[in-house]
Order: sequence, then C-alpha cells, then structure tokens
Amino acid sequence: MVQAPPIQRGLKTTLIGIVTNAALAMVKGVAGYLGNSYALIADAIESTSDVVSSGIVYLGLKVAARPPDENHPYGHGKAEPIAALTVSLALLAAAVTIAVQSLDEIVTPHHAPAPFTLAVLVLVVLTKETLFRLVFRVGHEVDSIAVKTDAWHHRSDAITSATAFVGISIALIGGSGYESADDWAALVASAIITYNASRLLRASLYELSDASPSRELEDQVRRMAGSCPGVMALDKCFLRKMGLQYLVDLDVIVDGGITVREGHRIAHGVQQALLGSNPRISRVYVHVEPHDRSARGGIRQLDISGAGRETGSPGAASDPATVGGAGRDGTDPPGSP
Repeated sequence: MVQAPPIQRGLKTTLIGIVTNAALAMVKGVAGYLGNSYALIADAIESTSDVVSSGIVYLGLKVAARPPDENHPYGHGKAEPIAALTVSLALLAAAVTIAVQSLDEIVTPHHAPAPFTLAVLVLVVLTKETLFRLVFRVGHEVDSIAVKTDAWHHRSDAITSATAFVGISIALIGGSGYESADDWAALVASAIITYNASRLLRASLYELSDASPSRELEDQVRRMAGSCPGVMALDKCFLRKMGLQYLVDLDVIVDGGITVREGHRIAHGVQQALLGSNPRISRVYVHVEPHDRSARGGIRQLDISGAGRETGSPGAASDPATVGGAGRDGTDPPGSP
C-alpha cells in the first residue's frame, strides 16, 4: 500500500482533531454547566483552544507545502515551526486561563458536581488519548514539530479530563467540605499543561533557529557522500530542517589536478546520490575543495565522523568552490558550470 505524502498525512490527522475537538468541546461545556463542574468547563475551554490550535497547524502545514518562489527561494517550510510556536503559546494561555478561573471557583462557595459528569470525563479521556496516539505517531513518522505539538495538545486535554475525574470523585465521595476538589483538580491540570507547553515551545524555537537535526542523519549523509566516485574525503556537513524536508550543505575534497568540469561532475554525482537516498532531502549544496598532493604529502582517511566540521580538513586547499545546489528536480542554480 502506497502511503500518502507526509504533508497530506499531517493535514488529514489535523482535520480529524479539529472535528473531534469541536464535538467534545460542546459535550463538555454543556455537561459542565448542567453538572455544576468547573473542572469540566475548564476541559471544554481546553478543547475549544484545541480547535483553534489545530486550525493553526492545518494552515501552517498548507503554507509549508507551497513550492519556492521569488521571495522564498528556500521554500515556505518555516511556516510549520511557526505554527507549532503559536500552538505552544496558545497552550500556555489556556493554562493561565484555567488557573485563574480555578482559583476564583475555589474561593467561591458552590455545590458539588453531579455524578453523571464522571461518565462524560471517562469518554473524553479515552477519546483524547486515542487521538493523541494517532496524531503523535503521524507527527513522528513525518517528523513534523507542528503535528507533534498538536498531538501534545490532545494529551494535555486528556490530562485535564483525568484530573477532573479525580477531583469530582473526591468531591462526591467526601461530601460536604469537598465541593471545591474538582477546582483544585483543574488547578493541577493547568500546571501540567504549562509544563508540556514549555517543552513544546523550546522545541519550536530550536527548529526555528536552524539547530542541527539528529547526528544519525548527518552520519547517513556523510556515508552516502563519501561512497561517491571521485570523493577523496569530506569536510563540513551542515543540515537544517525546512518544514518537513532537509537542506544539506556539504564540503567534499577531490583531486586538485582534475578539471573544473570533472569536479562539477563529481559534485553532481554526490547531489543525486543524496537526493535519491532520502525523500526528505529536498536540496543539496556541494562545495568542492581541491586536495594538493605535493603540498600536503598524501590524503587523509575518509572522514565520515564529522570531526572536521568546525576546523576544516587537513590536506584541503583554502579556496573552496561551490559547485552545486541541486534540488529534487535535478536542476542546478543559475551560474553552475
């Protein structure tokens, strides 16, 4: 069975989340109002924010899928972590709202929640946890910070509902004097949501700042590039994530005695090998550095470890030339030999 493109899978799970959250928000809001449970009303607020945040994720993924244009030559992939950042901030706002309202309910005398609200909460926890597992799995498979953030929004909703269940149970079992137990439960839930939102916020900022992806991916790129004909050694290898895809910037060392045309042929071979090795790699830029045998006295062993990332490679000339920048369509930028 052929899987849908990563962006389409992310959009599909996001739409499922929007529909589910809209239905749950209405159910919890009505049940909380009729059952005299602010914890359940807080849960409804959380589900409403989920609808908005999932909509933001959906729009972010749609924008990230747009092809490069004159104003965005590297594509629109940054829209994806921007959406994740927005959702993280929305989570923090929801947590603050729940905390403030919970404190207000704690100091205001009120009746204990109705027993039927427990059944509603059980349904909510099961639904939201299932949704979390579905969305997070897709987010992990397509490596989307926005989709994974959306998934954690579902998990936060499940946590809120679970703590509300505990609070309402205490209020019903404890009787008089325990009426505010569900409000304390909502307050605890707000603290948990704040913690998760902070983690997601850091991850979004990490990706927006072009932090390096996993070392495992870099090692795969180095091994593939190092196995290409004509490549004597490797120097720098930089990767950055752009939406659901990766851009590669690589230095290869070739024989200093070959022609420019031959160097370009080697660079093009490296580009095509990397583009064919991983569908998530959308563009490869190869810088060619000539090796001077007479001046340096031999060639070092092929470097695939990344040890030379910061200081450069011994045996490499000091005037690297950029020979490529092929995208998945196989084209080179204007001005390539």
